[in-house]
Amino acid sequence: MNIFLAFFQSKVNHKIPAYSFWEYYIKNGIEEAGYNWTEAAVDWAEGLVHSQNAVELASWKSRTWELTLNEIRKQHKKKPISLFLSYLYPHQVDEQTIIQIKSMGIPCVNFFCDNVREFTKAPKEFSVFDLNWVPEYKALDMYKNSKYNFIHLPMPMWVEPQYRYVAATEINEVSFIGSKDIQRTMLFEDIVNKNVDLKIYGAGWLKSENELYREAAPKSNYLKTVKNQLDFINRFGLSGYYEKFKQKNSSTPISVNLRTKLHGKLQFDEYIKITQQSVITLGVNRYPSFRYPLKNPNTYSRLRDIEAPMLGACYLTEYTQGLEILYDLGNEIETYTNVEEMLAKIDMLKRDKNKRNELRINGQKRSLNEHSIINSIHKITHHLNI
Repeated sequence: MNIFLAFFQSKVNHKIPAYSFWEYYIKNGIEEAGYNWTEAAVDWAEGLVHSQNAVELASWKSRTWELTLNEIRKQHKKKPISLFLSYLYPHQVDEQTIIQIKSMGIPCVNFFCDNVREFTKAPKEFSVFDLNWVPEYKALDMYKNSKYNFIHLPMPMWVEPQYRYVAATEINEVSFIGSKDIQRTMLFEDIVNKNVDLKIYGAGWLKSENELYREAAPKSNYLKTVKNQLDFINRFGLSGYYEKFKQKNSSTPISVNLRTKLHGKLQFDEYIKITQQSVITLGVNRYPSFRYPLKNPNTYSRLRDIEAPMLGACYLTEYTQGLEILYDLGNEIETYTNVEEMLAKIDMLKRDKNKRNELRINGQKRSLNEHSIINSIHKITHHLNI
């Protein structure tokens, strides 16, 4: 099988949220499945840079999709392409080009992992795909209601074979690895005084509030500000606009106690070591949103819910609907629904090494055997009768 990829490939370090790992995961997963991948020499990540500039976005779409279509035509003649697999935001989609690709007998599948965070209904741009790969359980209803073709599969995660083992030693810490956001900050403030050997790693935690503010506040002008506010209201509604100001006014600096738990970004080897060897590796599935009250956030299962078990972690993550489909809760991973339950589970796991080992072994086995990219590709091709 020959799979053509449009999965955030880029040779440029754009100033947008991290994206390069998607290309790494999907290419290696496809290769391990015994298939081939191919691509066009274009910058797919650049499409996110121009999301707020219609002129630059139109220029990017025109040149990118023209080069892609020409490359697909050329390659398809030499070696038939079995599948077009993409990770595209709605504004990146060029419907007419997708239709032309489909007319060559090449099924088109799009993966998108932030449906719950970004949308209240499936984007109309996604209707053109033969199949939508939807990882979030809470997003399934929006695709059912849209009547788009979709398949519910895990986040595409790939771990190098050399890291697929359960570590023989443990580090006596409860760890969390992930970037700073307001929901994570509020959660950790609630547990920081509870005698937990917590260490927090990731981007943004060690920056001062002033540094973060300067990064988040680009230069603007009155007309642009008004346009941005109208766009925001169109996306989140008046209730979201009100919630935005409530959240902004309620933000407070990180406490002194929490600052003692904070560490910077990890190098790759340390990232693997901390995930594998921590007595408990924490997951947090809540996320910032103006659609929900600050103290009653929504949740959805994240990539970490696949990655940490694959690495053999003793994994304790925030419960969200759909996790019981991925894992046998309590036997393969543990979950919590509030701070009190998190603290109780931490205490239980720290006192029970046999239980920790059980979670490490069973969680890794389940994730590697059933939640791999290999399995997902096989299910997609079976669904499409390729």
